[in-house]
Order: sequence, then structure tokens, then C-alpha cells
Amino acid sequence: MPVLTRLTSADIYRGFVMLLMMAEVLHFGEVSEALPESTFWSFLAFHQDHVEWVGCSLHDMIQPSFSFLVGVVLPYSIASRISQESSFSKVFVHALKRSFILILLGVFLRSQHKTQTYFTFEDTLSQIGLGYPILFLLGFRSQKIQISALIIILFGYWLAFALYPLPDANFDYTSIGVTKDWEHNLTGFAAHWNKNTNFAWAFDQWFLNLFPREKPFVRNGGGYSTLSFIPTLGTMILGLLAGNILKSDVLPYEKLKRFIILGISGLVIGLILNRLGICPNVKRIWTPTWVIFSGGLCFLFLAFFYWIIDIKEKTNWAYFLKVIGMNSIAAYCIADALGVYISKSLKIHLGENYSTIFGIPYQSLVHGGLMLLIYWLLLQWLFKKKIFIKI
Repeated sequence: MPVLTRLTSADIYRGFVMLLMMAEVLHFGEVSEALPESTFWSFLAFHQDHVEWVGCSLHDMIQPSFSFLVGVVLPYSIASRISQESSFSKVFVHALKRSFILILLGVFLRSQHKTQTYFTFEDTLSQIGLGYPILFLLGFRSQKIQISALIIILFGYWLAFALYPLPDANFDYTSIGVTKDWEHNLTGFAAHWNKNTNFAWAFDQWFLNLFPREKPFVRNGGGYSTLSFIPTLGTMILGLLAGNILKSDVLPYEKLKRFIILGISGLVIGLILNRLGICPNVKRIWTPTWVIFSGGLCFLFLAFFYWIIDIKEKTNWAYFLKVIGMNSIAAYCIADALGVYISKSLKIHLGENYSTIFGIPYQSLVHGGLMLLIYWLLLQWLFKKKIFIKI
């Protein structure tokens, strides 16, 4: 069996995505609030936060990119395991174990600072874990079946929301965390995808209350839902299709051309579906339109990194991202689980006001920048020791 080379562009793309997540500690929004007349900081603040409902910021692309890349590397992962002469049953059991660990890790991370286990499944890792076994099985099927599965998922999920009844005139919107005249409420047919009044929200009111809780589940403050793992699987299938292209014998520039065409097509179709009101483009509930639109952006991101890393072989600049991307689970856990403790430690040892060295407006940049440096140094240490956390 030939030795499979590692897909470096996927590592760099993943490193870029994880850097966006870890860089939340810079809190551009705080700088923007301190400097309200600056359009520069306003722009950065917008793209370091999620949009309220319809639309997209750069920050909104973190989770779809991470999910997309799971699909991209799957053909390589399957080929690697098959080359080790593992039986299908053993390989599938490993996939199930991986899925289970991802789900539990997501619950664990969401349970931090809670008085008991916080059973919620909208975390990125949990969402990937819930759909991964199906994605894995699709990895062994033809591309025709993979595309058919994608279409069924998107149409079926759209139909479930479209058929779910809208709230009546007496519905208490305050009970689900919004007001009746909330500026982001959609009207007409698109109202089927409004925050905490949709099909997925109704499912969670039943499903999440099956678990022990501090108090009954009524709503998710951000509008996120468990069932988003279904369209997230659609995003992973798009990644799988991209992985099929990468692993094929097609010439590199032909692969690049296909990524660009698929990327632009996804953007155009997503914009049209949203504009016509057929299905809004909402990341928080992962609408089918969001799968298509964000998938288009993922193809374009992949095209860029594939072109500059794998085709042009310009890799020296990307070491910083490679260190992060090759240990993405470690990066995720360091930022999510250790961030609070690192932040407190810095203030204990350097003083509460050390970050005002360049002025109060920039204190979040100083403090967050030092935290980000510590994150990366930890990952670099793991990288040099060849310690990679894999599930």
C-alpha cells in the first residue's frame, strides 16, 4: 500500500479557524466600545462576534469550517485505516467511539462552572459527534449516494421547519427570550425559522428535559438547538465531497477550479434562497440555506489554502497556524477549559492593571494577546514533543 501524505492545506485551514476561535480573548468589541468613532475597530468587532440571526460574519464561519474539514479529511482517514488491514467492523467501532467521545467532551466543556452536568448538545464537538457515524458510513458509498443524502437532509430539514405551526396571536414571546417586535424576527413564510419558536426549539423542549437539570429547559439564549447536527452533517458531507476531489487523480489546478466554482455557486444559491424568503440564512439554527452559503465560503477558503500551500508550496509563513491546526482538539480544550484560569493567573502575577500599559481602550488587546501567546506556546510545546491529541 502506498504511504498517504498528510494534507497540509487542511491543517493550515484548520489552524486558521482555531486561531479565530482562540482570538476571542482579544475582545475587539470592548475596544470598539471604548473607541466608538473608529470604523476600523467596529469592523473587527463585528467579525469577532456572531450575527444576531440572519447573515454572516467571519466568526460565524468557525463552526462550519471545522465541520467541513471533518469531511475533507475523512477519505484520507478511511484509506489510512484500510491500509492497516483493519476490518470494516473494527474501523466502524472506532468511528462510534470517536463520536461518543466528541459528544461527551462537548457536554463536559459546556458543564464548566455549573453545579451539575449540563446536558446540552449544541457545542461544536457534540454536533460533529452526533452526525459523524452517518458521515463515516457515507464515506464508503459512491459520490452519487453522498449527494443524494445531502439533498434529502437539506430538503427534509427545510420541510420540518416549514410545516411546524407558527405561534398564535396570544403567544408569550418573553418566555422564549425575545419580544414580539424584536428587530430580527422574520415575517411571512420565513417566520418558520424565527428564534425559539421553531421546530428544533420544540424538539429541545421535550428532549433536553429528559435529562437531569438545575431547572427545566425552556429556551436556548442564543437560539441554538440539538437538531442542528442534522444540517451540520450536510456541511460535513460537502467537506466529504471536497475530500473526494482532493484525493482524486484530477490535476491540481482542475481541483482548484472545481473548488472555486462550487464555492461561488454555494454563495449565489444561498443568497437567492435567503432573498426570496424560501429559507433564511441563519447560522444559529443551521438552516439549509446556511449549509449551502457557508459551504460555498468553505470551498473558497479551502481553494485558497490548497492553492498557496499544496500547489505553490509556500509553507514557511504558515508554521504558526500549523502548530494550531495539527492539534485542534488540544487547542479547543485549552481555550475553552483553561482560558479562565490563565486569565486569572496573569492578573494575580502581573497585577490587575498591567494591561492598561497602552491605555484603557486597549487593555483587552494586551491581556488577550498575552493569553493567546500562552495558548500557542503550549501548543508549540506539544508540537515539538510530537504530542497530538486525537480522538
